[in-house]
Amino acid sequence: MRLDVFLAGAIEDATRSFLKKLIKDGQVRINGHVCLKPGRTVAEGETITAEIPPPPPALPQAEDLPLDILYEDEHLLIVNKAPGMVVHPAPGHYTGTLVNAVLYHCPGMQRTGSDLTRPGIVHRLDRDTSGVMVVAKTQRSFTDLAAQASSHSFDRRYLALVRGEFPEGQGRIVAGVGRSLGDRGRMSVTGIRAKEAVTNFEVLERFGVASLVALQLETGRTHQIRVHMRFAGRPVLGDPVYGVTDYKGMHLTPEIEAAFRGLIGQALHAERLGLTHPATGERLHFSAPPPPDFQRALDALRHTQA
Repeated sequence: MRLDVFLAGAIEDATRSFLKKLIKDGQVRINGHVCLKPGRTVAEGETITAEIPPPPPALPQAEDLPLDILYEDEHLLIVNKAPGMVVHPAPGHYTGTLVNAVLYHCPGMQRTGSDLTRPGIVHRLDRDTSGVMVVAKTQRSFTDLAAQASSHSFDRRYLALVRGEFPEGQGRIVAGVGRSLGDRGRMSVTGIRAKEAVTNFEVLERFGVASLVALQLETGRTHQIRVHMRFAGRPVLGDPVYGVTDYKGMHLTPEIEAAFRGLIGQALHAERLGLTHPATGERLHFSAPPPPDFQRALDALRHTQA
């Protein structure tokens, strides 16, 4: 019998996906040794132990975590999200999220929005994507900002370091994005149950082995930029899912290779966000520079051009 099948029968109400993650996280031992393979066959007489984590809290709790605040008033909060920070609690990440930090900074926001597990969250960035985000502090602000996000009236500009060079100086990628048929945890360009996705790009700097590009979204699909850059043959550097993390064969200088390997995650940064203030009607724009790991990679590339 497979290990995950055995555990499913031994642990009440545990899903196979939960058990597979438990195994891959090193929480299951066979005869005292960690086993990371859900498909490992277990035999009679073996001793299997599993360390079950405590259940997550029903609602996210306030945590004293650092926040890079770009702007704040009684209606909204503009933050520069750090790479590596998850936006809201989710399986495997119930603490240490942006929501936990915001609840500490803004007590009383617990019931703002349409989902109590992600109060105030109007739009999201992937865990390893850094940059500018807006958080609604009141229900009125949430309703207004959510409508702007839904109608794609936010002005969002991203910066990315991608492998190689586009032959064009600018362009428009139109390719539907949906769940991958081979891996449900990933997105891909597909015609099956895909949603329309449009990404505009402009090449800002060329370095031969890589390019700095600016990207603007006309739609906001899950992992859209990362999927579209892969589809265009210019995957994002440092992206462990859709991009490049193995730099062999790229003929990099030691300085550039060290900088690339120092990337925390994908070299993708939400540089600018424009929106209409939900109370005043004023059009506002906010921006933030790339995080240090992104900037080091960009500086290394520029140094080779000097």
